[in-house]
Amino acid sequence: MTISLVKGQKVDLTKGNTGLSKLTVGLGWDPVEKKGFFGSKKVDIDCDASALLLDENGKLRDKHLVCFYNLKSLDGSVVHSGDNLTGEGDGDDEQIAVDLARVPAHVHKILFVVNIYDAVKRKQDFGMVSAAYIRVLNQTNEQELIRFNLTDNYGGKTALIVGEIYRHDGEWKFNAIGEGSLAPHVDLLAKEYQ
Repeated sequence: MTISLVKGQKVDLTKGNTGLSKLTVGLGWDPVEKKGFFGSKKVDIDCDASALLLDENGKLRDKHLVCFYNLKSLDGSVVHSGDNLTGEGDGDDEQIAVDLARVPAHVHKILFVVNIYDAVKRKQDFGMVSAAYIRVLNQTNEQELIRFNLTDNYGGKTALIVGEIYRHDGEWKFNAIGEGSLAPHVDLLAKEYQ
């Protein structure tokens, strides 16, 4: 059974889910339709999902950014599915696999973010994106455990800090964050955590 979250809500992932280790984190979005004199067309927006592996102080260590140009963490515990350039179609636009059993002990949080590629040059922001969400699935049986639909107005923001998986008292939890940022590239957003 899926748990639908609201912004700021936290929920246990592994407590009560004995043996849960392999997760798929799916992120999705749709470009809004731009209305014009000759009808409407979808805006061409390239959103990129990324995962930042943070230590107990909320700091990003070297090489702990998993994104479109670095598809796997050094230890192989977090793996990106690859870059989707359009956001077209149903279902997840990008997925990030997480093997909780392989996450190094010094990693306390895995922060999931989405940026608009080349946002400044293209004059794009998240006000031009609709139906954004993050969901967490049990990789073993593909059961959706958690879904968080981002419903706030993110106009003017070029990045979204969507949610995080984090350690708490020997278990893993999920936090629905849903905050916008002005970082025009994932590298600039990552610098905020160094």
